[in-house]
Order: sequence, then structure tokens, then C-alpha cells
Amino acid sequence: MANWTASDIPPQKGRSAVVTGTGGLGYEDALALARAGAEVIIAGRSAAKGAEAVESIRAKVPAANIRFEQVDLASLASVAAFGERLRGQRTSLDLLINNAGVMNPPERRETSDRFELQFGTNYLGHFALTAALLPLLRKGNRPRVVTLSSIAARSGAIDFDDLNAERDYKPMPVYSQSKLACLMFAFELQRQSDARGWGLASLAAHPGITATDLIVNGAGRFSLSGILRRLLPFLFSPAWQGALPTLYAATSPEAKPGAYYGPSRMGETRGYPALAKAPQQALDEQVAARLWMESERLTGGVFAAGH
Repeated sequence: MANWTASDIPPQKGRSAVVTGTGGLGYEDALALARAGAEVIIAGRSAAKGAEAVESIRAKVPAANIRFEQVDLASLASVAAFGERLRGQRTSLDLLINNAGVMNPPERRETSDRFELQFGTNYLGHFALTAALLPLLRKGNRPRVVTLSSIAARSGAIDFDDLNAERDYKPMPVYSQSKLACLMFAFELQRQSDARGWGLASLAAHPGITATDLIVNGAGRFSLSGILRRLLPFLFSPAWQGALPTLYAATSPEAKPGAYYGPSRMGETRGYPALAKAPQQALDEQVAARLWMESERLTGGVFAAGH
């Protein structure tokens, strides 16, 4: 695994992938997979940004098999429609990368289903998306699901009494909860797959501290983190490097089901892919099982329905 890069991705011709997010890490994931020969569907909310990403990748990889499909992770109806559309277009899917996210909006905002925006988009949207695509993934060739967490998960806690931060909204703790939930989902999805015979490999990854627009789009250009992002760029890894743990989890024959990958250096903030240390709270299987059941309730039983 030493100094593993995108050039180490095995040939992906014949494999299909859905990547959520049109910019930053999602763009780098899609670019690397397209270069390796995969069929790639970039899924995101903005058709304009999606078209721009597809055009940019085709300019770099003229033979790229890539297209954009619209999905709004902040809308369960949009996620369900996306799943139905893909199930009507194809018979299988080999890879799902749950990447897109929102970070630290200064004021509490809600999804169209009245969930707090970060928890609803980063976690519940991807929970529902994975369920919607599960019938395709089960027919895939060595199917994998890679879900993005964050080093912010280290300070996260699942507050079952206030999952949607209705009583107490603080941007960073709520973001940390959403990313801890993503990590616990990746681990629990592997346990569910093993128990139910779904045949999935579920893995988690995090990018360390990476220069993307996530901070600026969420907390804002003039927030402390937004100012640091602009004035101290050397603190942040470039997006192509931040994407490497995800790409390793998604493609390497050595990547292990149920494992967690992140950067190798400086407290997992930068470097090349390596096994990441999961925070202790992410390993609590009882909390993970309760979170799964609560997520099923909030999303209308998306995994239970027909799976």
C-alpha cells in the first residue's frame, strides 16, 4: 500500500460506478475511475455542475464512459426517483461511492423531509440511496459500497434524543455526528450484508484535511475555516490526494470488507492511503444497530422494503 496512487488502480473496464458529488473529491473519484476504464455515473443536485464535470473529464479522458444523473440527497423523493430510474436503465451496478456532503452551515437548515441538513444529506440521504441501489448492487460483479466519513467523526456522538438538532444546533458537532453516522453505517452495512447474504463489500474512507469547496460552500467564505482555506493552503492536501483513500477502498484487491481507510501521515490528515483508526464510539455495535433501525424509521423503511 506504500505511496499508493490512482496509477495503481487495476483496470476497471467492464465495471460500473455511481459517485455522488460533482466537484472536489467526487470529481477526482470519477476522473480516476474513468481513466481506469469504468463506466461512471456522476450523481448530484446541480445539472449545470454535473455537465461541467462530465465535460471536464471527457476533455482529459476522450474515451471516458461517463454521464451525469440528477439526484438531491436532501430529498428522499429525489433519491427514490433516482433509484427507480437507474433500476429501469440497467440490470446491475458494481460500485457505489457515497461521497457528497454539506459542512457547517452557520444556521440550522432542513432538508425537504424536515431533517437537519447535514444529518439528512450526509447520512440519511446516502442511507436511502444505498437501499435504492441495493437490488442493482446485489447483481454486480464483486460489488462494493464506499461511504465517506471524516476525521471530524472522532469528536462525534450519536444523540438519539436530538438527532436532527432541533433543540441545540451547533454546526461542527452536528457535522461530526453526521460523519460518525456515515462511518457506523459502513460498518453496519457490512454486518447486514453478511447476515442477509447480500454479497456486498462495505468500506469506509476519509480524505484527511483536503482542499475542496466543502468548507466554503457550507460554513462560508468568511468563516474562520473558509479564511484558513484561502490564506493557508499548505494546510490542506490537494483534492486528488484526498481522494486516494476512497479510490483505494473502491478498487484495490487488497482493500478489506468492513475496513476504514485514510491518509497515512500527520495524524491521518495527509499522505497516501493506509488503514485508518476508527474512533471507539464508531465500534459500538449496539449503537450502530439502533442507528440503523432509527434510520429505517426516518426514511420509511427503505432497506426493509423489498430487500
